[in-house]
Amino acid sequence: MSTAKFSNTDNSSSQANNNISTGQQQFNLQYQIFAENLASHSVTVLDYLALHLPQLSPTELDNWLKPLQIKLDNQRADSSDYVCDGQTLSILILNHFEQKINRGWQLLWQNDEIMAIYKPAPLAVSRTTRNLYDTLIGLIRRQTPYYAAQLLHRLDIETSGIILLTKDQASDRKWKKQLQQIIQAKVYHAIVTGTPDWEDLVCENELAERLDSSIRCKMYVVDEQQPRANYIKPKLSKTQFKLLKTQGQYSLIECRLFTGRKHQIRAQLADLGLPIVGDKIYSHAGKFFLKRLEKKRGLSSADHLELGSENHLLRAVRLDLRLTENSPLIRIESPSFNLDLRANILF
Repeated sequence: MSTAKFSNTDNSSSQANNNISTGQQQFNLQYQIFAENLASHSVTVLDYLALHLPQLSPTELDNWLKPLQIKLDNQRADSSDYVCDGQTLSILILNHFEQKINRGWQLLWQNDEIMAIYKPAPLAVSRTTRNLYDTLIGLIRRQTPYYAAQLLHRLDIETSGIILLTKDQASDRKWKKQLQQIIQAKVYHAIVTGTPDWEDLVCENELAERLDSSIRCKMYVVDEQQPRANYIKPKLSKTQFKLLKTQGQYSLIECRLFTGRKHQIRAQLADLGLPIVGDKIYSHAGKFFLKRLEKKRGLSSADHLELGSENHLLRAVRLDLRLTENSPLIRIESPSFNLDLRANILF
């Protein structure tokens, strides 16, 4: 099993390099230059960017670059300048703002076609209305040789932990259709408010959005006493929950997925009276999710203090793969939360 070769763990405070970055009006879009992507010694800035932006014609790409400031290793450059292995290419985009993110991703495992990445929080896996460039897939494409990397599945912005990507489009076509067969186990850890009256529980119910919900993306456990017409396309969901630790008013729960529905763990735990700490949708009746929509600057430190965390405390900690019927099991793990549960909570 191959382990980490690439990662982004720089803790410096600049927009270009920091893990937790605050958006600036001058956005620094950075690309690492890798020898694997240099077909010859005569590759220009324009040529290299064409690999990353294949949707643009050479003329469109050149026109996009003209008003922008280009730097190679922090020195002013031009689109016709040559690049070489190990350099950092920076494109400074004026009047562009992106939401702050955590850039501290790490490569946990890889083979020739697939990567298992640790995704920190908060970090969207793909482009959103708030972030065009600073996403997991954008960072991986710019900070590794795999400029055509693809997501095999997804994690919510605030969910941290293991996620699978392929290194190119051909591998994506090969493995995406086999994903359910090769994944043998998906295990998460969640820190919740409350103490369950069980140690091991298999939770099996239907999840769906509701027509009358004030939060359109919220999932609900279907109540058989309510009109079924209130629910949008209910789907069977199954999770095994195990109590790992209780400390004061908080508990650490292991969650093993048997189905992969939207917000499955979050919705089921909330329905059990055990909302995940920091969950803006499924705790505090969703008031902080609605407040964040209303406020352009997001939530305050007092809001986060009431929530208990800036991000909800859910992490994908284990993924078991079997790539072929007779191949050995591959177990990929990432660290869980601090076992001193209070150390994970804002006070």
